[in-house]
Amino acid sequence: MCQLREVVQEKESGLDSLVVEDGSNWSMGQRQLFCLGRAVLRRSRVLVLDEATASIDNATDLILQKTIRREFADCTVITVAHRIPTVMDCTMVLSISDGRIVEYDEPMKLMKKEDSLFGKLVKEYWSHYHSADSR
Repeated sequence: MCQLREVVQEKESGLDSLVVEDGSNWSMGQRQLFCLGRAVLRRSRVLVLDEATASIDNATDLILQKTIRREFADCTVITVAHRIPTVMDCTMVLSISDGRIVEYDEPMKLMKKEDSLFGKLVKEYWSHYHSADSR
């Protein structure tokens, strides 16, 4: 479910492979996917992700997001994130600035509001994304 089959099969001991202290023998993305797998196996009804995608590449982020949407569709998922794509399809977005709640609403509603912090962040993200893409 978490797209780790090949990685585990490549290890000499397979599922019995050791995880050293701090998990440093696995990539950051692999560690995040293992944590997600554990939550899936526990059938968690509430999933809290605190910057789960901050230190991983975009491809692993995509795997993580697809797995979350599929396996936790009927659960409460609370996501703390700075990456705009990570929260774009969330039901609700809570924007915080300087430790204070600035706004709370559906992402599309926030994007339509002229003075929305979230809307500004989305515009900034896409302008950086498109300028990097045109290089």
